[in-house]
Amino acid sequence: MPPSSRFHFHAGYGFALPAEDGSVRVGGMNLILTVFVILLLLKLLSSIGLDVLNMRHARAQSAEVPEAFRDFIDEPTYAKSIEYTVAKTRFGIVNDLYDAGILALVLLSGFLPWLYGQLTALLGYGVWGQALVLFATGILLSIPGMPFDWWSTFRLEERFGFNKSSLQLWIVDKFKGLLIGFIIGYPLLALLIFLVSAVGSLWWLWGFTVFFLFQLVMVVAYPMFIMPLFNKLEPMEDGELKTRLFNLAERTGFQAKTILVMDGSKRSGHSNAFFAGFGKFRRIVLFDTLIEQMEADELEAVLAHEIGHYKKGHIPQRIILSAVTTFLMFALIGWLANAAWFTEAFHFASESTQSIVPVLLLFMLLSGLVTFWLAPFSSLWSRKHEYEADAFARDAMGQPQSLSRALRKLHKENLSNLTPHPAYSGFYYSHPTLLEREAALFEAEAGQ
Repeated sequence: MPPSSRFHFHAGYGFALPAEDGSVRVGGMNLILTVFVILLLLKLLSSIGLDVLNMRHARAQSAEVPEAFRDFIDEPTYAKSIEYTVAKTRFGIVNDLYDAGILALVLLSGFLPWLYGQLTALLGYGVWGQALVLFATGILLSIPGMPFDWWSTFRLEERFGFNKSSLQLWIVDKFKGLLIGFIIGYPLLALLIFLVSAVGSLWWLWGFTVFFLFQLVMVVAYPMFIMPLFNKLEPMEDGELKTRLFNLAERTGFQAKTILVMDGSKRSGHSNAFFAGFGKFRRIVLFDTLIEQMEADELEAVLAHEIGHYKKGHIPQRIILSAVTTFLMFALIGWLANAAWFTEAFHFASESTQSIVPVLLLFMLLSGLVTFWLAPFSSLWSRKHEYEADAFARDAMGQPQSLSRALRKLHKENLSNLTPHPAYSGFYYSHPTLLEREAALFEAEAGQ
């Protein structure tokens, strides 16, 4: 019989008192919900505080182009980059407030256990039924965010000339993503739910193993089979540029079978380059917009930077970090699965503890309140890797000027914030700022 969808919630304030079910309550609100509200408010206030700090800092720099940038960006473009930063920040603040409100409503009102009860009554307690409940709930909870996704693409990005996508393409992309997610994710979720009942108390260890192996497979499969469903990835055409880039790969000891060009201009005017896969499946992908914007030596420097990530062992390091974080995540889920107070604190009836799905749903919704505070450490580690890849590119090119010009063009064409507040960039930026990267490049050259 499916769990009852009834729930009781009383707001109140007062001393911490034991409730009838044994949980600790603060007034009429149990302690777990109190902690949730505190964490949600701390994250929201910190995020908005950093946004406001960065926005004010950008405005303070808007009077004229800083001297360090005057040789590559004019006043209208610089002013537009400030305007873009302010517009994105305002949009982000509204989005954060909206997301926090939706999260609070879903978890404090009892809507989540009600939805779980309704879907379970419809789909059942079986492995495949519960997997479908989990997948469907995730889809339904993503719907409130769709208007912001649309606005970001067709209002914000359109306003600054970046959006190249049509409404039809945007809708098709959403359906493709949903279908691919279902084909891949549904059986994976069913396997996880099956493991809970099949292998005993150490199911979470088996779950970690399965999901980590899946991550390794996806590192290879995503660029080879999934990305082509959204974008064309074609080998670079023969010519001087291709010869030059392959010569670079050869002299740096990077065995490259092909360099792919992606039609990024199909959706956006933003430009980028990235490294995907590992081993013999590794691929370097250049956006077509990047090739249009840069000279041959600048593209060579960008490729040298991407090769630097490979040669410096950054890919295996990130895989190891992913393994550690995935292990800790499953260990925590395994512990919470045995803690009835966790699900009951969010109004799930005690009968629902026979399924792992409520725990997974709550973990999915709550984990961001904790991982938010880990962002500065992840950003710091990522910036270290970027400095190392920059240094490799400088050495491979024999000079820093080519990479410096490439970085300047990337920042200019993408209307990047050239003067972020140090607290904001330190918290969020996975790449050093332009001034930081150039300082490292040229200081190292001067010291040689």
